Amino acid sequence: LNLALRELVAKVQADDPNIAGIRVGQNLPGVVRLVIDLKVPILPQVFALPPIAAYQHRLVFDLYPTQVVDPLAALIAERLKDKQQADGAKQAATRGLGAGADPLGELIAQSERNFERNSERNSANTAGNKSGQAPNTPPVGDKTDRLIIIALDPGHGGEDPGAVGPGGTREKDVVLQLAHRLRDRINAAFVKNGNSRLPMRAFLTRDADFFVPLHVRVQKARRVQADLFVSIHADAFFTPRPQGASIFALSQGGASSSAARWMADKENRADLIGGLNLGAKKDAQVQRALLDMSTTAQINDSLKLGSAMLGEIARVGKLHKPRVEQASFAVLKAPDIPSVLVEAAFISNPEEEAKLNSDGYQEQLADALMRGIEGYFAKNPPLARNRAI
Repeated sequence: LNLALRELVAKVQADDPNIAGIRVGQNLPGVVRLVIDLKVPILPQVFALPPIAAYQHRLVFDLYPTQVVDPLAALIAERLKDKQQADGAKQAATRGLGAGADPLGELIAQSERNFERNSERNSANTAGNKSGQAPNTPPVGDKTDRLIIIALDPGHGGEDPGAVGPGGTREKDVVLQLAHRLRDRINAAFVKNGNSRLPMRAFLTRDADFFVPLHVRVQKARRVQADLFVSIHADAFFTPRPQGASIFALSQGGASSSAARWMADKENRADLIGGLNLGAKKDAQVQRALLDMSTTAQINDSLKLGSAMLGEIARVGKLHKPRVEQASFAVLKAPDIPSVLVEAAFISNPEEEAKLNSDGYQEQLADALMRGIEGYFAKNPPLARNRAI
C-alpha cells in the first residue's frame, strides 16, 4: 500500500457526479484492497498498459456512467439560463425606472413573450426529434438564436503531462489555463450574421486535469456540432533556442516541413502515454479511418482560420513561422469542422516558459485568439445549423 494509492482517497471531491468515495487498505500481506463507492450505475473497463515514457506497468480502471449527459443540450440549457437572467435583470431595471418606463417595459415584455414562444417551440421540436418525428418548421418572420459553438481542446492532460519546461512547467497545465481564459471571452461574445447577432459558446474537450484520447477529442467536438475546433498546445524542442507561436492545419498529403511532420508525430503519440484501451483498438482504428476522410473544404477553411489567428498573435508575440503549416495531426481530422492546432510558445525556451506562466501574456494571447476567431467569422459567415434555440 503505497503513497499514491493512499492519496486516491483525498482526490474524490464531494461534488463528483459519479464517485462517492474511495477506500483502500492492506487486506493481506502482498494484497491491497481498493473499493470505489459509486453514486450512479457505472460501466467499467479494466486494462493493462506496458511501460512507456516515465511510466512502469499500469492497471487502468475506466468508469463510464451508463447515462451520459448530452453536451449539446447542456450548452443550450446554459444559454437559456443566461438569457433568462439577462431578461430578469432588464425587467428589474425597468421596474426601478417608475411610471416613465412603460414604453421600454412593453418592449422588454414583448421580447420575453417572443423568447418564451421560441423556447416552447424548441421544446416541442426536441420532443419530436426524440420520438422520430420531423421537427416543426418555425413560422416565417420568427427569429430564434443559433449558438455558435467553438470546441476548445487543451492538449494532453492526466497521465500525459505533455512537454515540460526547464523550470518544471507542464504543458497540460498552461494550455488548460489558456483555454479557460479563451472560454470566458467566447461565452461573452456574439457573431454578426446579417442583421442578427448569434451568441457564442465554448465547449472544452477537457475542463480539468484528465486524459482524453485523440479520437475522442474529435468525437466530442462533432457531438456538439462545433463550428470550429481549436486545439491548444505549447511546443518543446531538443534545444532551448526555438521560439515563437505556430499554427497548424491538417494536411491530406505530406507535411509542409520536416518540423511540422516531427510535431505531428510527437503529438499523435499522446494516446500511448495517456493510455488507450487496447481492447477498443479496433473501434478506434475504424473511427480514425472515418476521420481520415477530411474534405478539401475543411482544410481550406482551417487555413483561413489559422491565418486569421496567426495575424493576431503576431501583434502580441513572436511567430515561429509566418504562415500556417500543415501536417497529419489526429485531432484535426473532423471532416466537417474547420480545425487548427495552436502551439502557443516553446515551453522548452526559458523565456517563453516564463511568458506562459504570466497572467499578462496569457490574457494577451487569449485576446489575440479571440480576435482571430472573430476575424474569421467576419469573412466566413457561419453555416446554417439545425440546433437553433
